[in-house]
Amino acid sequence: MTYWEMLAVFAAGIGAGTINTIVGSGTLITFPVLLATGLPPVTATVSNALGLIPGSISGAIGYRAELTGQRDRVLRLAVAAAVGGLGGAILLTVLPPTAFETIVPVLVALALVLVIFQPRITRAVQARRERDGRTDAPQHGGPLLFTGMLLASVYGGYFTAAQGIIYLSLMGMLIDDSLQRLNATKNILAAVVNTIAALFFVFAADFDWTAVALIAVGSTIGGQLGARVGRRLPAKALRALIVVIGSAAIIQLVTR
Repeated sequence: MTYWEMLAVFAAGIGAGTINTIVGSGTLITFPVLLATGLPPVTATVSNALGLIPGSISGAIGYRAELTGQRDRVLRLAVAAAVGGLGGAILLTVLPPTAFETIVPVLVALALVLVIFQPRITRAVQARRERDGRTDAPQHGGPLLFTGMLLASVYGGYFTAAQGIIYLSLMGMLIDDSLQRLNATKNILAAVVNTIAALFFVFAADFDWTAVALIAVGSTIGGQLGARVGRRLPAKALRALIVVIGSAAIIQLVTR
């Protein structure tokens, strides 16, 4: 790597850490930069996953106030994240690099639709509960959310791009809580997926230590920046930002 390439990877790490903490899809910044430095796709994916772990942890720390009272929820969903993340990491080493290219834009588009209509869906679900005589929403989302998060984590362990958007759409639809608190949970789960996948990659795949280190430092800085910005956004602004970044992700995934 030349010095200019190293600087580009470091800057991409800051950008990815910031966006991942606020919304997700930071991989869409780092992955093309790593490819531009000459790394093979799988090596770039693995290096990216390893490098983003400190950024996920940094973002989760920045959102620690919003995590208050969510311990049981996080622990339950972390199990799904860990199992799914390991499954996705295994798939990355046995499937061709283009295996998910067709389905990824569809998944992200569906997630965006759910994010846009989440308030309306939530009201409809609450109205149905009231008609059935049930006023309390499941605090953990129930088996449906666990299954959805498990499958989303398989994808996250495989590629991670827009993983956070898929998480937010699923939790927003099935858990009655504020978007900021769900975003805090999302950051923890992303850290779990990245860590589990990375531990597998260390023993089963090739990676570039220079890229890992640059993204790690950059994403750690970005995680703190993202928490400062994201926690101040009102729910409507955060939802709008999710849609904008998710739409950009779809365009990049389709045209890449």
